[in-house]
Parts: sequence; C-alpha cells; structure tokens
Amino acid sequence: MPVLETNALTKIYEGTVSCTALDNVSLTIGEGEFVGIMGPSGSGKTTLLNVIATIDEPTAGEIVLDGRSPFALDKREKALFRRRRLGFVFQHYNLLEKLTVEENVALPLVLDRVPVHEIETRLEETMRTLGIGHLRAKRTYELSGGQMQRTAIARAIIHRPALVLADEPTGNLDSRASNDVMTTLSALGGRDGATILMATHDASAASYCDRVVFIKDGKLVNDMYRGDSRQTFFQRILDMLSLLGGDSRDVTPARL
Repeated sequence: MPVLETNALTKIYEGTVSCTALDNVSLTIGEGEFVGIMGPSGSGKTTLLNVIATIDEPTAGEIVLDGRSPFALDKREKALFRRRRLGFVFQHYNLLEKLTVEENVALPLVLDRVPVHEIETRLEETMRTLGIGHLRAKRTYELSGGQMQRTAIARAIIHRPALVLADEPTGNLDSRASNDVMTTLSALGGRDGATILMATHDASAASYCDRVVFIKDGKLVNDMYRGDSRQTFFQRILDMLSLLGGDSRDVTPARL
C-alpha cells in the first residue's frame, strides 16, 4: 500500500482574483521512496507540501496518508495525526535555542509522553544514525549549519513517522554541508526505509532523490526517475528546469 496518495488535488485561493495554486494533482509515493518536488517559483511546491501536511485544506480532491484520510478527522485527531505520522524538516531548522541537541531531538517523544527508557533507546539509535551522538549536550548556537540540519532531521524521524516532509532543507547551507545533509537523507530512505517528500529549488540536492516530480502552474508536468548515475540525473534535472523556466540557482556540475 502506498504511504501517500493524492487524487485530483486542487487548491484555489479566493480573493478579488482567484488563484489556482494546485490543479488536479495526483501523486503516489511508495514506502521508502525519496521524492523531490521541483518547479519555478510560484509553481505550487509549498502549497502541495502544506496541504499534505494538513496545514492547509484542499478545495477539492483527496489525500490518503498512511491508509487514512486526514481531512476526515476532527481538529484534535488531525493535530495528533500530524504530530505522530508526519515529520518536518525546515530550511531554518526550527530548533529551540534553550534546549540541548538531545532535548531538541527527543521533543516529539516527550510531547507524546513516551516512557523515559524508550526515549533514551530511540535517542541513542537516532543520533547514531545521523552521526550527532557526540553533540548531545551542545546548544544549538554551538553547532554548524550542517549539524543543526542533521539535528532537525533526527527530530523529524525519531518518532518513526509515516512520511517526512522537507521544505528547502539545504537552503541555508554551503555546498559541503548541503551534500552532507543530502547524503544523510538519501541514506535514510535506502538503509532505514524512511519515506521522504522534499521541495527544493536546488538541482544538486534533487539529484540525491529516487525520483523528482516537476510542477508548473499548479500542475504536475513530469515525473523523472534517477537511474544509476547521479551526475546524469543532475543534468536531466537541469534540462527540465530550463524547459520549465525554473530556477536552478546556477548550480554547476562541480557541486556534485
């Protein structure tokens, strides 16, 4: 069974002039897939992520996530579903400065009142997976950008969500930290079976995905699978962005 299915998803923002942000979007993501969303600015990437995250409601269409329709839930059930079945990775990390690294990572389990011994076991496992075990006692202001993002990823996966949503996770990172973070995300899908949906402008970041779906004017226009060569995939992504009039941020093959 797919982790995520969207069927004819449409989002229209009403106003003096109505705006169709999503237009009949149908997308299926299987367990363990790492899928990127790309397209020009204003194409609908963030709206699609927000609707899947249940932050915004669709005008029409259906979402089935982890076998359930979250928009059929009441407000409390939806909040619990979002907290337990989704993980979030943001461009600006959204870490709490007053907490240590381990306290930030453990936060979803603390909020869910998971027993202390289980929190400790999952902390050890998750921080080892992300390579941040040595940072446990540090505060966020002591971390590099790449370390902060890996901490944010650890927090997003520690409660074993059905789907991790990442919005421009490398947007604030230099090329070395960006490649490090993308290698980490790619390994989570391949090794640990995490299912990840990532919106990005960065063709280099997208080349780590198993596949990339392209969106323009709220419509899905292409679905591209990686194959064996990341460098070839990277070039194909650049070519598609050029056709769509997208923003590749002038990423060069040297970044690979």
